[in-house]
Amino acid sequence: MKLRFTKMHGLGNDFVVFDTTRAPLALQRDQLRRIADRHFGVGCDQILLVEAAHMAGTDFHYRIYNADGGEVEQCGNGARCFARYVRDRGLTAKQEIRVGTLAGVIVARIEADGDVTIDMGVPEFEPARIPFDAPRRAPTYQLEVAGEMLEISALSMGNPHAVQVVEDSERAAVAIQGPAIESHPRFPQRVNVGYMQVLARDQIRLRVYERGAGETLACGTGACAAVVAGIQRGLLDQRVQVATHGGDLSILWEGEGHSVRMTGPAVTVFEGEIDI
Repeated sequence: MKLRFTKMHGLGNDFVVFDTTRAPLALQRDQLRRIADRHFGVGCDQILLVEAAHMAGTDFHYRIYNADGGEVEQCGNGARCFARYVRDRGLTAKQEIRVGTLAGVIVARIEADGDVTIDMGVPEFEPARIPFDAPRRAPTYQLEVAGEMLEISALSMGNPHAVQVVEDSERAAVAIQGPAIESHPRFPQRVNVGYMQVLARDQIRLRVYERGAGETLACGTGACAAVVAGIQRGLLDQRVQVATHGGDLSILWEGEGHSVRMTGPAVTVFEGEIDI
């Protein structure tokens, strides 16, 4: 079976996008892994399916699969690419697009300069809803990893995140700690692992080890989670520039009960066809 696809990226976090608005597409885990394979497939961090709306009041539905073939709830950089894709392909003429996901409805807005702003929804802090094994909500938690006690913030941006504050993100033990925290038994659905270096009250550097994908050049939900965690710790102001290896994102969070808004680019790289 041959499938047309579009390769896109948001700050180097890259995606293979399929339009399934007219015909449903059911991909098996081995097929998803093959598509994502950087040697034998197209190569990507995530695969995105553009579907017709499932819910009233939405324009589209959005499904996300990690490179390991597992379906996940949310992806911020992917959401920007999704919005850019449906506009560029003529699937909608709207500036503001409501999209259903496994995590609920997100709202994307195409800005005049071509960047995309995503309303990522309200962060979730209750452990059972992250999900995270803890008796009660707390500003930070102690997490034992390989005999070492780490201080983390735990929250959900539609998907689970564990955020550490580090002195130097470039020297952080991402490759070693990341896999151990990702699969830590206190996170029953695994977790995305963020390493945040605070440069100023409006600027951070960030690296993220993503659940099911490994370290990526950028992570939109990870940037949102890091800024929320930093604001809650009293380290950051409401609007923060997040520097990743792939480029910069602008994150705005006005505090408890408010949605997080993320602004950044989305780029089409090429179109092609793959026989799966």
